[in-house]
Amino acid sequence: MAAAIAVRDAQPGDAAALVALWRELTTTGAHRLPGVPTVPAVEVAVSKHLADPWGRLIVGELDGQVHAMAYLRRAAVSPLHDDTTLTVEYLHVSDAARRHGVGKAMIAEAVAWAEHESCPHLAVVAPAIAREANRFLARLGLGQAGVLRFANTHTVARRLAAEHAPNLLALLSSRRSVIARRAQLARPLATDPISYPPEPESAGR
Repeated sequence: MAAAIAVRDAQPGDAAALVALWRELTTTGAHRLPGVPTVPAVEVAVSKHLADPWGRLIVGELDGQVHAMAYLRRAAVSPLHDDTTLTVEYLHVSDAARRHGVGKAMIAEAVAWAEHESCPHLAVVAPAIAREANRFLARLGLGQAGVLRFANTHTVARRLAAEHAPNLLALLSSRRSVIARRAQLARPLATDPISYPPEPESAGR
């Protein structure tokens, strides 16, 4: 009998399973990610995603057990275009559920949501060294568009300072001051009325 596969939005009760999946992600060596979060922290994060019309955290079930996760995010395809793209991030299927069609079901859910939200583009983030995952995505017509690199902000600032650029530390300090002033000027006065933009169209979960 074929295994039953289901894809749905993550719920706070899935927190323990999501922590286990994140632990697998951080131990494969294919990702440079933050450490494993706590179950209570994940419960809070999942609740926030459920209220976000621009993003979804989904899980894949195999015979009723959570074995996969992915984060779907809608955004402009570039700062110069009006078209939107749906990006699939942190896609992961547990070792126990590989080769059962769970990964394909997760991508199918992403495609269905992209079509529902009229997103003409789909992107999937995958580690360059994950050969099997990249072959799978290539078979679906997804070509490589770039390399995503991840690091701690302080690490990058320290490495920049180590490069022998003159006055780089002063430049970083100056930029921080400019950003702080810009944020201060953007805050409305307490007596000013505050107007809010219309809420984006519902994600249709």
